[in-house]
Amino acid sequence: MKATDTNDFFNSLNAGVFSQQIGRALSDVAAGVVDHSKQGEVTIKLKFKQIGQSNQVAISHTLEYAQPTKRGKVREDITLDTPLYVTVEGLTLFQNDPTAQLFKSEDTPVVAR
Repeated sequence: MKATDTNDFFNSLNAGVFSQQIGRALSDVAAGVVDHSKQGEVTIKLKFKQIGQSNQVAISHTLEYAQPTKRGKVREDITLDTPLYVTVEGLTLFQNDPTAQLFKSEDTPVVAR
């Protein structure tokens, strides 16, 4: 099994929304740290559970962050689930390449003239 492509993995979670949420949290927390000279925190938690007897896993992904403010912190946590396949290519959204040709020309029943 190949190592999972982390860029593709995070872009697959919640149809790419999770990746955007991480980017927003990183920017907001970093800005709060610089503006208020206080410590901030971003935590990403992933939990895996097999779906039935298949080669799929349900990934529960949680993003928690604490953005410093003038008088405290703004905290938020977001948790959602995304099913992914465990393949020889690593964790993927699709079990097979969805852009691959379904039928080979030599397998077609129509003979070329």
